[in-house]
Amino acid sequence: MNLNAVIEDPNPIGWRFDNTYSLLPEAFFAPAKPSTVSAPRLVILNHRLADDLGLDLTRLSPEAAASLFTGQDLPSGSLPIAQAYAGHQFGNFTMLGDGRAILWGEHRSPIGQLVDIQFKGAGPTRFTRRGDGLAALGPMLREYIISEAMFALGIPSTQSLAVATTGESVFRESRLQGAILTRVAASHIRVGTFQYAAATQDESNLQLLADYTISRHYPELAGSPNRYAKFFQAVLERQAALIARWQLVGFIHGVMNTDNMAISGETIDYGPCAFMNAYSPETVFSSIDHAGRYAYKNQPSIAQWNLARFAEALLPLLDPEQDKAIVIATEMLNQFSTLFEQYWLAGMRAKLGLENAAAGDLELAQSLLIWMQKAQADFTNTFRDLSEDELPAKDRYQDPDFRVWHARWQLRLNGQNRPRNEAHAAMRGVNPAVIPRNHRVEEALTAAQDHDDLSVLNRLLATLAMPYEVQTDTAIYQEPPADDCHYRTFCGT
Repeated sequence: MNLNAVIEDPNPIGWRFDNTYSLLPEAFFAPAKPSTVSAPRLVILNHRLADDLGLDLTRLSPEAAASLFTGQDLPSGSLPIAQAYAGHQFGNFTMLGDGRAILWGEHRSPIGQLVDIQFKGAGPTRFTRRGDGLAALGPMLREYIISEAMFALGIPSTQSLAVATTGESVFRESRLQGAILTRVAASHIRVGTFQYAAATQDESNLQLLADYTISRHYPELAGSPNRYAKFFQAVLERQAALIARWQLVGFIHGVMNTDNMAISGETIDYGPCAFMNAYSPETVFSSIDHAGRYAYKNQPSIAQWNLARFAEALLPLLDPEQDKAIVIATEMLNQFSTLFEQYWLAGMRAKLGLENAAAGDLELAQSLLIWMQKAQADFTNTFRDLSEDELPAKDRYQDPDFRVWHARWQLRLNGQNRPRNEAHAAMRGVNPAVIPRNHRVEEALTAAQDHDDLSVLNRLLATLAMPYEVQTDTAIYQEPPADDCHYRTFCGT
C-alpha cells in the first residue's frame, strides 16, 4: 500500500479521496451515515486550511456548503465510517469507538499528504452506546478556536475546517443548538486504537494496524529490522516533544485519556481544555476532573502512563517472549522523563533568550516558576514582559526575590555572543503576546450562540492567528480575567 503517492484531482472543488483505513479488517470500523438534519447552515469556514488542502470551496454556494458540512451531500469518493477503539478514561479501561464522529474520507493535499476529514456531532454510530451522537454549537466553536490557536502557536494539532448548525436541538443541561464540526487530522489512530486491537486478542490484526500506522506516519521505519520497537520509540519521542510544547505555553488538555493520544503526535480533542493564566502547577479547568488527574503539572507523567498502555498493547510485536518484550518496552519507556526534560529545557532556554546550554539553566528556569507561583504572576504575560527591551514597570517586578532572579538571568544573558536586542527579538518569536484567554473565548461563544453574532469570534480568531505579533487589538486580549479560580470547561457530550 503506497500511502505517499499523489493522485490526480478528480473534481473541480479539489477533493482527492484515497480511503486507506477502510482497507484494514472490518473489526477496526463500521459503516456510518450522518443523520438527516432539518436546516443546515454554515457558521464558519476555515479558508486558510481549505487552501492548504487544495480545496476551492468558493465554488460552493452557502447552501451547498451547509449541505456538505452537515453530511447531507457528501462528495463522490467519500466513504463514511466510524472507527473502533478502546481507552483508559480517567484510568478505567473501556471499549469505545466513534460515538459521535464519522470519518467521511481521507483526502490527499496537493503535496501528497494524506489527512482524515471527520465530522464531529453528525449523529449516532454503531459505537454510540447510550449517547445521542450529537454536538452543540458552543463546544464545536470552542474546538475551532483552540485548534486554530494551537496551529498558529506552531504546536502539532488537529485542525478545524468548518462548523455548521443543523437546525436540530441538542439536550444537555438545557436545550442547545445542534452543530457539526469538520475536523482535519493526520489520522485518528490513537493509543486506544491499539488497545482495542490488543483487547480482541487477534495478533494478526494488531500487526496489520501497526504496519499500516508505520506506513502512514513513520514510513522511514517500514520494513526495517525491529521496526515495532523503533515505532514505539518514535511515538514516545513525538509525545515527549508535544507535551513539552503544551507546558511551555501553559496549555492544559483536560482529558488525557488514552483514546485522546494520537499516534501521529498531534494534539487531539479540544473538549475541556484551556490555557493557564496565573501560574500554578495545580491548575485544573475540566469540570469532570475532580481529583486533578489531568492537572497542568501531571501532564508529563500522564503521557508516560498512556505510553505504558501503548507499550502493553504492542508487546506481542516487540518479542515473541513476553518477558523479553516487557524488558524492551520498559527500557524505552524509562527514557520518557529524560526526553521530556530535554525538550522542555530547550524550549525554556528559548523563552529566556538563551542560545546555548549551561549547567545552571534548569535551576534558573525553575526558580522563575517558583517566583511566578508565589507572586501569582500570569504565565504568558510574564514571559512576554521579559522579551521586551525594557521590562514593564509593574509592581510585582519590584519584588526582591524577582530582582535577585532577574540579576542572575541578566548575568547569564551577558555570557552570550549576541546583542541583547537580538536575544529579546528571538524571545518574542517564541513567547506569545496572546493566547485564547478563557473569558475571551466565552465572550465569543456567548455572542455566537445567544445573539448569532460572529464578529466577536472573528476578531478573536484574527488576533490568535498571529500570536507572536502585537496588533491593534492585542492589548485587550492580553489581560487575564479578574478571577478564573472557579472557571470550568466541559466535554459537550
